[in-house]
Amino acid sequence: MKILKSVRVIELGTYITGPAAGMHLADLGADVIKVERPGTGDPFRAFKGGLYSPHYQTYNRNKRSIALDTRQDDDLAVFHELIRTADVFIQNFRPGVAEKLGAGEDALRQINPSLVYCAISGLGNTGPASHRPVYDTVAQAASGYLRLLTPPEQPRVIGPAIADSITGQYAAMAILAALLERGKDSPGRRIDISMLEAMTHFNLDSFTHYYSAGEIMGPLSRPVVSQSYTFECADGTWIAFHLSSPTKFWDALLAATGQQQLNDDPRFAERLARIQHQDELIAVFAPVFKQKSRAEWCQLLDAHEVPFSPAYDANEALEDPQAQHLQIKVSAEHPTMGTFTTVRAPYNFDGQPELDVVPPPVLDEHGAEIRAELAMGKSGQTARHGRNS
Repeated sequence: MKILKSVRVIELGTYITGPAAGMHLADLGADVIKVERPGTGDPFRAFKGGLYSPHYQTYNRNKRSIALDTRQDDDLAVFHELIRTADVFIQNFRPGVAEKLGAGEDALRQINPSLVYCAISGLGNTGPASHRPVYDTVAQAASGYLRLLTPPEQPRVIGPAIADSITGQYAAMAILAALLERGKDSPGRRIDISMLEAMTHFNLDSFTHYYSAGEIMGPLSRPVVSQSYTFECADGTWIAFHLSSPTKFWDALLAATGQQQLNDDPRFAERLARIQHQDELIAVFAPVFKQKSRAEWCQLLDAHEVPFSPAYDANEALEDPQAQHLQIKVSAEHPTMGTFTTVRAPYNFDGQPELDVVPPPVLDEHGAEIRAELAMGKSGQTARHGRNS
């Protein structure tokens, strides 16, 4: 199942974008070695105290950790030897920082000409704003995406760090393309990807609507057109459904809720009318859904084939029978940090999900192991994750 087991990745990444790219490759079986600052490591380690925060754990499973201070000659030599054995290098510093650390493309390509070098930035590697520090909110705002998420009144940033995560995913996809293209002795590609570029591409639908129809989309543009709803049930839980275009889903909803009389109301009789009067339709259905528990509504909507789901919180979603059937939740034991539980990678190869996971490493957990491999002249690609081998 380790599709990329012959690939070694050196990740000099912090926070989310670089580590997320490395995680996607590690999930596919690559030997991802995370190079960290001695003593403190990736700043995300200490985001909530200690050096093993949930933020750090999220993006650093299936990796090995080595602590190196490249300002020290001995550590720099180890870093260069790692580069010599690597297929991919990932960094997500502001433009110019990697060069100051001795990890710029020119320096590393002298050591390994076939290296696939991936540089992730905030707003681009060049240009008038390339120097600015960028985090998730900044990239969402610059790409036009933030305005599609923030509530119309009293707007504030909501949801997960989607710009960071999406950028890491795009970076991993570009790395895979570069590896696929690379011949045995050919030079490796340089990949530049910014959070701004990634998020504008992710926001493609919004730009297409503007350039083709002159429509500037807002937070409710898509939910109104797609006829998407979320309602509170009698037991204080929530349910969501998406009617889309087919009339059969609207009719099924009316049958499930006993509201067939709404077809006689000119505000709701046709789809375009329902789009125009969605706020009024919500006002009609809100008290209806408060009459039964979520479990009762799930049974009714399922029986009438309405596209629906309970609107789960994180403590519920992976306990759903379908999620359990798909074995989405996976766990493993770390020798010192205890049980690590996470969400497996979403793909299945030849009908089989990848259920094995290696917990995120503590700082420098594999330092001695990696140094020993290098000293013996081994690439380490067959000795991946020593604690599970």
